[in-house]
Amino acid sequence: MTIEPPSGLKQNVLGTYDSLEWKDVEDSPKADIVKNLLFGFCFFHAIVQDRRKFGPIGWNIQYAFMNEDLTVCRKQLRIFVEDYEEVPYKVLNYVGAEVNYGGRVTDDKDQRLIRTILQTYMNKDVLTVGHAYSKSGLYKAIEPGEKEDYIEYIKTFPLNPDPEAFGLHSNAEITTNQNQTSLLLLNVLSMQGRSSSGSGKSRESVIGDMCKDLQDQAPPVFNLEKVKKEYPTSYDESMNTVLF
Repeated sequence: MTIEPPSGLKQNVLGTYDSLEWKDVEDSPKADIVKNLLFGFCFFHAIVQDRRKFGPIGWNIQYAFMNEDLTVCRKQLRIFVEDYEEVPYKVLNYVGAEVNYGGRVTDDKDQRLIRTILQTYMNKDVLTVGHAYSKSGLYKAIEPGEKEDYIEYIKTFPLNPDPEAFGLHSNAEITTNQNQTSLLLLNVLSMQGRSSSGSGKSRESVIGDMCKDLQDQAPPVFNLEKVKKEYPTSYDESMNTVLF
């Protein structure tokens, strides 16, 4: 049986914290450090899963990262933090990006990417309260507290995060939105009836009327030939090409 991750960064992190056995975290002699780094791992887990919605911009290959990957990282985190006097960030980055998650990653560029992503959430700065995980500062390290404190903080995340949360340019969302729109429309069409019964307009007539109404509201089509003559392609004016 496969459990699909929740759609969206906020729901993913929230679902992870809802299912955490918090007693395992509290029992650690270095609980505050574990809490901060655990939040980093949970955020990283949501990022690598949700980047898949961006298609080839997110990952060259769509990888099936699972909750078990995070579970192993969480258990290893406590062991390494407790066994070493100083936090072994290099070890945590290696086992996370190279072994637990990286074991699924086959593309060499994706391997480089996942190492870079984890370094954002697994470094000495994340122990500083207020350390930002992205340029906007919306996602940051908070004061170590109870499980409920983290859940309340996660609930303040925007429902639809900007691509900057994933380290991507804002234009990365264009393709994602187009794909989601196409999928939505295809699903709507697949659920529509294929025939009509009784009196009244047929399905085709209703759709035809709607199309005509939309077409009537639309502005007239540009006369491209006229535009081409008024704004000819010129090396002195590159904007003409853009306008055409």
